[in-house]
Amino acid sequence: MAQLVTRVDDELIAQLDEMVEGGEAKSRSDAVRQALDVMLDKRRRRLIGESIVEGYRRIPETEEEMRWAEENGRAMVAEEPWEKW
Repeated sequence: MAQLVTRVDDELIAQLDEMVEGGEAKSRSDAVRQALDVMLDKRRRRLIGESIVEGYRRIPETEEEMRWAEENGRAMVAEEPWEKW
């Protein structure tokens, strides 16, 4: 595993230590890894979303596809057992 060295301000370290003391992370390093995982996952999801949007801009849905999607959406809502809620 690679090692990352960085400087952070005292307030951030205090918050990090609170996370460790509260059991949210095993160590400062674990907390930083968790934060990086969240940040990188958010980036990955954003890039996927942008790619999907770009695909629809390049090749927009046809009227037939839109009609199909609306009909199926209505059918799914109609099948939902709303009275149980």
